[in-house]
Amino acid sequence: MATITFITGGARSGKSSFAQRLAEQQSENPVYLATARIWDEDFANRIKRHQADRDERWTTLEEEKELSKHDFAGQTVLLDCITLWLTNFFYDCNYQIDEALEAAKAEWTKFIKQDMNLIVVSNELGMGVHPENESARKFADLQGWMNQFIAKQADTVYLMVAGIEVKIKG
Repeated sequence: MATITFITGGARSGKSSFAQRLAEQQSENPVYLATARIWDEDFANRIKRHQADRDERWTTLEEEKELSKHDFAGQTVLLDCITLWLTNFFYDCNYQIDEALEAAKAEWTKFIKQDMNLIVVSNELGMGVHPENESARKFADLQGWMNQFIAKQADTVYLMVAGIEVKIKG
């Protein structure tokens, strides 16, 4: 089973930077597991900024959904992020929240059976403005339920607030 460190917080709270520092402290050659689909030019630029933050010690692997098909045994893996990974399920399941949650939980459960050091970044969408449309509200619910599912299994959980990590479990 994976040893899981779960890092959550709001947008631009410092989650990815903190996760990257942890991974670099725990491994000379960490793996960056990117889950994003490139939806538009702005998003492509965000990805480039994240890539520029990592040096030659990192191995980057892009995987939109099927995390468990890769062998990470014995490695330190930074998964960034659960929110983008869930977006892929939500979209592919035609915005059906129950179907997306079931598929994501099943894939997550297979993925964490590997013996790895896993650092996971997610977002706390429920702490922001109440979404104005039904699809966004459904996704906020999906995100919250998946965060709870992962946090229960995590060995350590951090909440990022204004660039400061607050340990809330472990």
